[in-house]
Amino acid sequence: MTAFIVSVLFLLPLTMADITPGCKIRFTSRGLEMLKYETQKFVEEELSNITMPEMKGKEGRFQYTINNVKITELNLTHVDLRFQPDLGLLFEVENSSITLNFQRRILYWFFFDVGSINASAEGVNIHTALNLIRDDMGRLKISNITCDAYITKMKAKFSGTLGRVYDFIATFLTTGMRFLLNQQICPSMDRAGLVLINSLLETIPVRSEVDSYIGIDYSLLQDPVVTESSLDMDFRGMFYELKNENETLPNNAVNPIMTEYDKMVYLALSEYFFDSGLDAYFKAEMFKTEISNGRMSKDMEMLLKTTYFATIMMLNPALMEAPLSLELETTSPPRCTIKSSGASVSVNAIVNVLVLPPGQDPVQLSSMTMETKFNAKVSMKGKRLTVHMDLRRFKIFSNKSALESLALIPLQGPLKTMLQISVVPLINNYTKRGVQIPLAEGMDFIEEVVTYHNGYIVIGADLHFTTGLREVIQSKMEGESANAV
Repeated sequence: MTAFIVSVLFLLPLTMADITPGCKIRFTSRGLEMLKYETQKFVEEELSNITMPEMKGKEGRFQYTINNVKITELNLTHVDLRFQPDLGLLFEVENSSITLNFQRRILYWFFFDVGSINASAEGVNIHTALNLIRDDMGRLKISNITCDAYITKMKAKFSGTLGRVYDFIATFLTTGMRFLLNQQICPSMDRAGLVLINSLLETIPVRSEVDSYIGIDYSLLQDPVVTESSLDMDFRGMFYELKNENETLPNNAVNPIMTEYDKMVYLALSEYFFDSGLDAYFKAEMFKTEISNGRMSKDMEMLLKTTYFATIMMLNPALMEAPLSLELETTSPPRCTIKSSGASVSVNAIVNVLVLPPGQDPVQLSSMTMETKFNAKVSMKGKRLTVHMDLRRFKIFSNKSALESLALIPLQGPLKTMLQISVVPLINNYTKRGVQIPLAEGMDFIEEVVTYHNGYIVIGADLHFTTGLREVIQSKMEGESANAV
């Protein structure tokens, strides 16, 4: 019976939370402190757009109408943005003030008067809690907002011919205005979070194309983990071939560990992250190239002809005048190894030596195995991850015999030099484009520090806002409107 239960458990499908992340991001309290300024600006803009309904009423022999309410000034003096453990974020405004202006029309007996009223709301307090979750698409999302807002007191000053006469009804009017303003603050905060901030979070890539061959999956594996000092997110961090989007690569790498809080943000990437990219490119048949004509030096061509002189003469002496070609193709996906000393990529490939007689099919002279190891230097540019490769070790040997392998020894140095000159620059020119990390538009990494650990790397950085929250959200919504048309 026990064996049956164990067998059933092994057959059960893994949940997303059971998958080891290939990518992790931690936002610290320092990062939240910087975000607070942008959030305050954003909230001020939202509250400035509050619209209030027309007020009509009667008090004794007074009949009044209040309309065209405008917020003319916001003074949010005590603002706090902090992590709320096991929930998300808490945004608080305390002891702040709002200045308003609105128009009045008042009828008293046969006297009719119009004018403006300047009012100030003091002791403005707003407490907003944002619940952050992973939605069904694997995206970070605000699922719920709890808001509590109240105004301690409100003052009004009348202008116009009978301004002083109407001061005695100021208490009555401001009580109504305070009630209405209280009713408008939380709906405005709800819209700011559930609609606008969620629109900003939608700019974080979940599944997107890297180029015309592969894509990247940054879906969240579970709800973010929120403590008093950080917000941690686990992402799948897996590349995939675009022709086989649903194919996954098992993650047997170590789970990255982040222990620091000094920087604003930390990005951790395991060997799996890089291996999945190498695997996806291998499946897309990107790891093969041909070196011939202008890409092969005359000295290299002469050395190859000298090495394979006997073979060429046995096939056809006329082939000595034909150009040569080298075909390189990996035999298996390259593999990334990360240690505390740095990162490297191991590549195994087949090298075919071909002679290209004019107007005829290529003739293969030899086939050899190539084993190479590249040093890989990881860096960040804005929000794009880049890798610079440098050839570290190179070895070739024959697939046929040890004797032929000995004959290939003179080719080791020249072939390594040729790879450094012809192939490595092509690789670096491609990888310098980088791949975007799961960070919202308008934010970039600056002052990055890369540390290498056994099985993963951690990049600590500060954040820089290249665009304000309002501008990013507006651009996003305008783009959606244009696509809809």
